Amino acid sequence: MFKPLNNYVLIQRIEEENKTAGGIIIPDTAKEKPSRGRVIAVGDGIFDHGARVPMTVKPNDTVLFAKWASSANEVKIDGNEYVLIKESDILGIIE
Repeated sequence: MFKPLNNYVLIQRIEEENKTAGGIIIPDTAKEKPSRGRVIAVGDGIFDHGARVPMTVKPNDTVLFAKWASSANEVKIDGNEYVLIKESDILGIIE
């Protein structure tokens, strides 16, 4: 199992529908990578003024993250593709 460090979050992208509202099928080569995903693992948080700040997200949360996040790293672990991103690049939790 992979455990992110500090304020990093491991996310598995959630694939979105490949049709438009009008029923037009979008080919895989033209689709954007989804910006929503399921949290797989989280780090322990960062230190601020000598105390650890806990993470806001937790495993199994569905989140929306910035498409062009500067901290985003595509990683492959045990044959699965994930995004490793800082918690600050997560825009929100989808409930």
